[in-house]
Amino acid sequence: MIYLDYQATTPLAPEVREAMLPWLDRFGNPHSPHRLGREAGAAIEIATLQVAAALGDRSGKGRLIFTSGATEAANWALRGAIHQGPRRKIVTVATEHACVLDTAEWLARQGVELSVLPVLPDGLVDLNAVAEAIDDRTALVATMLVNNEIGVIQPTETIARIAHDAGALFFCDAVQGFGRAGLPLDSCDLVAISAHKLHGPKGVGALWLREGLDWPPLIHGGGQQHGLRSGTLSPMLCAGFGVAAKLADERHAEDAAHVASLFAIAETLFSDWTLNGAPVPRYPGNLNLRRTGVDAARLISEVREIAFSAGSACASGSGRPSHVLRALGLTDAEARSSIRLGFGRYTTQDEIERAAQLINQAAVRQLEWA
Repeated sequence: MIYLDYQATTPLAPEVREAMLPWLDRFGNPHSPHRLGREAGAAIEIATLQVAAALGDRSGKGRLIFTSGATEAANWALRGAIHQGPRRKIVTVATEHACVLDTAEWLARQGVELSVLPVLPDGLVDLNAVAEAIDDRTALVATMLVNNEIGVIQPTETIARIAHDAGALFFCDAVQGFGRAGLPLDSCDLVAISAHKLHGPKGVGALWLREGLDWPPLIHGGGQQHGLRSGTLSPMLCAGFGVAAKLADERHAEDAAHVASLFAIAETLFSDWTLNGAPVPRYPGNLNLRRTGVDAARLISEVREIAFSAGSACASGSGRPSHVLRALGLTDAEARSSIRLGFGRYTTQDEIERAAQLINQAAVRQLEWA
């Protein structure tokens, strides 16, 4: 099968698998004082340094706390921000991931003021609207770096500056951009990342917190991870995350050139389709396309040789049009005629060419029988 759903998850890197396998048998609790425990603890410490370095923190500018994934990290960031002082307002964007929007809406039901900013037809937020929404009541501004559905890159550094000028914190969901797009870490107060989006294992992510933030604990118990998230960590998952992050850091230029070349080929092969979202700035490993009259769900079921999607894996099966595409101003019909092709490190040119042939042929058949 040709795998073109890199935004949903990525293939496990061979180097990551190799790093994880020994920890199936090395069972020591990483928080125990004996040798087995210390060895496991050392593996987690190495992984912490590797992930932090890939983020851009090589000098201890913040604390990296391992979580079960980015959804947990985002929930913790938004809920924790409301406990920082008297400010009771959150500002975010309509195209954010559900883990941010749903948490923000839950907080709104608890009495928190919420401002969800619209985006322009290209998927980028209007900076004038950002400046107008952020005020002295704002506790946190939450903006995604790279959109998981359409790949556009938000001006996070500028948004963070506007937030800080108003005395608010800035949280960045960097899941899709980590290791791929430039993250302005110095402008961030909190960052959420996930291992399985960059060829690491599922079940582990992290929240990075700028040094000096007095953050409320997420889980109480044994006091692990600076007393912020108690519980026994998995050396296997953390070690895998560390190696995945290290690889992404080392291979950044090589991976970027490869993905850019695939994007250029795909653009030509899908010339009958319309690109959803701004062509720049964009992460080129995300190609979200629409073609009038095509039923994306039917297309996915017909072209079984390819793994691709119609949007976020989190919302698949809901039957609802993508909230991201609707935020761009697309009609329900246009949203339902859109597909997302995600590719990366292990995708070949032959796979892109074959996928384009199969998808285009199936689309033409649909249109002929419409």
